[in-house]
Amino acid sequence: MKRILIANRGEIARRIIATARRMGIETVAVYSEPDADALHVREATVAFALGGRTSAESYLRVDRLLEAARATGADAVHPGYGFLSEDATFARAVQDAGLTWIGPPPAAIRALGSKSAAKALAAQHDVPCLPGYAGDDQSEARFATEAARIGCPLMVKAVAGGGGRGMRLVEDAAQLPAALASARSEALAGFGNGDLLIERALLHPRHVEVQVFADAHGHVIHLGERDCSVQRRHQKIIEEAPSPAVDADLRERMGACAVALARAAGYVGAGTVEFLLEGDQFYLMEMNTRLQVEHPVTEALTGLDLVEWQIRVARGEPLPLTQSQVQFSGHAIEVRLCAEDEQFHPHTGRVRHFAPPQAAAFSAAPLRFDHALTEGTEVSPYYDAMLGKLIVHADTRAAAIDQLIAALRQLEVLGLPTNRAFLIECLQHPRFRSGQALISFLTTDVEGLRAELHARERLLHERFGVLCVLGDASPLPCPYPAPRRLRHRGDERGVSIRSLGNGWWQVRGDDGECSTLQRQGLPDGAAWVTTGSTARRVAAIAVPTADSPRRWHLQAEGVDAWLDDVSFEPPAQAGQAQAATELRAPFNGKVLKIAAQPGQAMTAGEVALVIESMKLEHSLAPRADGVVAEVLVSVGQQVAPGQLLLRFAAPVKAEATA
Repeated sequence: MKRILIANRGEIARRIIATARRMGIETVAVYSEPDADALHVREATVAFALGGRTSAESYLRVDRLLEAARATGADAVHPGYGFLSEDATFARAVQDAGLTWIGPPPAAIRALGSKSAAKALAAQHDVPCLPGYAGDDQSEARFATEAARIGCPLMVKAVAGGGGRGMRLVEDAAQLPAALASARSEALAGFGNGDLLIERALLHPRHVEVQVFADAHGHVIHLGERDCSVQRRHQKIIEEAPSPAVDADLRERMGACAVALARAAGYVGAGTVEFLLEGDQFYLMEMNTRLQVEHPVTEALTGLDLVEWQIRVARGEPLPLTQSQVQFSGHAIEVRLCAEDEQFHPHTGRVRHFAPPQAAAFSAAPLRFDHALTEGTEVSPYYDAMLGKLIVHADTRAAAIDQLIAALRQLEVLGLPTNRAFLIECLQHPRFRSGQALISFLTTDVEGLRAELHARERLLHERFGVLCVLGDASPLPCPYPAPRRLRHRGDERGVSIRSLGNGWWQVRGDDGECSTLQRQGLPDGAAWVTTGSTARRVAAIAVPTADSPRRWHLQAEGVDAWLDDVSFEPPAQAGQAQAATELRAPFNGKVLKIAAQPGQAMTAGEVALVIESMKLEHSLAPRADGVVAEVLVSVGQQVAPGQLLLRFAAPVKAEATA
């Protein structure tokens, strides 16, 4: 194996490149038009342009990927995760082209890649499964009959794929038809397969998965478990190992079941068997026939390189270790940094300022940051919202949590919303710190997390919001204060600023409180701010947008805030009345469905449109009653943030739900 084509993009492509380079293997990067200047393209030995913008036009084009392999002299293909990584047809096509497939055999992908097939195989080998239905009859009537037999609550799941797409919880039988339709639509869009299954739902379990590895010589072992219970929209955002709920006996039982399933399927390579855990009882969810996003957690705990293992196994080598030789050390936690707000709505835009945490500051607890970010990176609407992953490995779970919070506080990403601050709130929440966070954690505690986040934002606004207007003010000493107004989440705060000279400013709030501060740095980007005798690093940058040319993104003390400088706006805007009759897109996406028609009276919360963004469906609904005056988009149309979608004859506000 001399040259590997990586059929993927972003941070996982960079991850594979790093291991291949260390092993003396050359790499081929493939890229779409939006990724032409991406880091993985620059770092690979050679690069090949696939063309196109969307996944379907680029990273899902089997013919173009094989053409790239031929043109660049690649002799192996690594699929990463996502895209075609669990596509048996692609795996077979790679092998038929005379290339080495760095992944499980196509037959194993077929046997385990389908949730229904995996459960059937598991049942034959005493792997516990929840009661459900996964038959060929996909009619609504059959699902209704089976749902009555299973009982509610139940979960509707796409048979193919993963990543939380095509999953819907049904707590009442009346919800089943809508859940089936929505899950099938999302599954078709995400995986090209609309087949579904239903199974009994556990409302308060943990999500615990076991990393398995097999070689072509009949050896199968597991590398311990990962707890992935902190999720939103059925998608993981925090993963850790070992699980706070798994002891040695339970680990042995879960590992044995995972190994038995892999062995029964004739598995080779890296795979993950996912379970729902309630108490000491566990039930199979599915098996992912690929490397997982969260594999660095296992690497940190074991000291192994799983990509290197994949390559060696694909070359026909035996596993480097036996089960008894696998050693676990300390505790590791990973968080997924995503381009989304605290409502979990995906966002796009340009990274205008980026400063990673400094690994040197974490010598007591090793820090790893897998990402593909640079200053100027354009986050497009065509791919997943994940920007990167931060992983910390420490002697204890408490130390790992503390060090990961510290790393997130150091991280600076300005220009578009991210979940950085939300992740900090999750990590320091008492339920998570005590190891009691279940899959329901973000369902039951999310409003409290958001409220705490908003309170911290307001405090940041009050302390440092004035930084956003200092760049426009004269630094020369002046006896006259200049009034300014800043708006945050609809609330305005008035301040007056006066230059004291030598970089010092006097700031008086509309509450009469007076303070002095000094800013050392450029008008945009990071700076040190001194108030009294305390110096803090604060990042602030102007982010021009269509609706607010004087919008600022501010980061400090683990908090993000978006402020609008409204100092020069008239007190009452004539456009507000017009804006109240408009429904605008909250983020990039493609219009999948339009439920509103001109002249139709709509009630608050009634779905008006469905938009697909970052592979997930989002319903847009008015928050108040209104009558549709005009529909300004069509099904299939790509829309941008702030784009006008509907006009109403009575005031409404847009509300989006996933």
